[in-house]
Amino acid sequence: MIILGLDPSLSSTGWGVIVCEGARISHIANGQITTRAAAPMAERLAALYTGLAEVIAQHAPARAAAEEIFVNKNPQSTLKLAQARGAVLAASGAAGLTVNEHAARLVKKAVTGTGAAEKAQVAAMVKVLLPGIAIAGSDAADALAVAIADAHLSPRS
Repeated sequence: MIILGLDPSLSSTGWGVIVCEGARISHIANGQITTRAAAPMAERLAALYTGLAEVIAQHAPARAAAEEIFVNKNPQSTLKLAQARGAVLAASGAAGLTVNEHAARLVKKAVTGTGAAEKAQVAAMVKVLLPGIAIAGSDAADALAVAIADAHLSPRS
């Protein structure tokens, strides 16, 4: 089963594609969809939607997985994250994908063994679980972690 992991963000949405065969996982691809900070919101959201639609068309995942939204101390940051997440979920839904949602702490725990892991620990463990891969950046590492967690936490269907 091919799983698309997503780490939504307005500035840089990470994505990672893995294949899960039984208990074995393998890397297919990963990357980041970036937007220009100076661009209007509608343009940025369209770029996320279009970029993710291209990833989905290229890799044909069976399902997607995304981190659940968390509330920042800054309400504006939370709102921007929610808008980016909406564009990502809309692109997934338009492609007919089921999207499993996982709490960030649960993803970290599934990949590193602790829900309080730092970003660097998550990226290091992703490299251990998917040896020899080149990770496109920290957002892509987080997206791969989401996909890996989903492979372990969600039913195989």
